Amino acid sequence: MSLLEPKALASHYEFMPKNKRLLVVAHAPSPNTQKLLEAVLRGARHPDIDAVETVHKPPLEAGPEDVLAADAIILGTTENLGYMSGALKDFFDRSYYPCLEHTQGQPYALYIRAGHDGTGTRRGVETIVTGLRWRAVREPLICRGEFREDFVAQCEELGMYMAAGLDAGIL
Repeated sequence: MSLLEPKALASHYEFMPKNKRLLVVAHAPSPNTQKLLEAVLRGARHPDIDAVETVHKPPLEAGPEDVLAADAIILGTTENLGYMSGALKDFFDRSYYPCLEHTQGQPYALYIRAGHDGTGTRRGVETIVTGLRWRAVREPLICRGEFREDFVAQCEELGMYMAAGLDAGIL
């Protein structure tokens, strides 16, 4: 039987590993937060990472179907009045109950662009993901104070860490 025959081709692909999906739900309303998002995506799409598809959805466009299709999630938000962005909160409001019983143990990471200290923002997100029973795979990255270019490198590392973990099968 040749690999060109449909049955042989189908059985050949059954044994190939399925690509993992990394979902990035990030609010990026300014040029600086856009730089952070682009860095996360650049890290997650590093050429040495083969079997991970990275998908970015702004929070107002992302929904439960995106979460259910993901193998891991990176959440990104600004600190707004000591809390997460309204866009990320809206994403959680629409996704919480449809995902509650289906995504327990979901690996996630969080980055926050905080003009102040980010603690209220972190606490707000962690309260929701604790209810969802998602699993943090590292401490949240909080980019505090005035914007610094090293925030970009830290976000790129975060994206690479998550995608490489999925690629290696350890997340």
